[in-house]
Amino acid sequence: MSVYETLEDLVADGLAAGIVLGLDLGTKTIGVAASDPMRSMAMPVETIRKTKFTADAERLLALIAERKAVAIVLGLPRNMDASEGPRAQSTRAFARNLAQKTGVPVVFWDERLSTVAAERELIAADASRGKRAQVIDKMAATFILQGALDRLRNM
Repeated sequence: MSVYETLEDLVADGLAAGIVLGLDLGTKTIGVAASDPMRSMAMPVETIRKTKFTADAERLLALIAERKAVAIVLGLPRNMDASEGPRAQSTRAFARNLAQKTGVPVVFWDERLSTVAAERELIAADASRGKRAQVIDKMAATFILQGALDRLRNM
């Protein structure tokens, strides 16, 4: 399948109805979120501890199959000036490799400050440091996906 730069590109190419997964790709973990079938709300799913790409991809493929996901929104870590550094390049490589393993399209979403927003929400909810560390990645994936869902709804 394909990797898309924007949601507009994905929609123009045809986006099937159904659940969308959101991913926050970190250096040690992958946060995963999923939409409801109507794509109105993003919910945290799990945090995958990264090992090798093959094992990580197998877990993601299992989640795609379990949830019958029709697309993946992958957070693209841009710098504050919108430039792309090494992390963005590795995210793009991950997207290309994942797209080769699945028939589900992958689309990028600017993830600047998603982890900061997730951290603030967890602090506001009075979550302990230990609890925040356990859930921060899947919460960041939820913020990424919710932003994309809101954009889809307004298109």
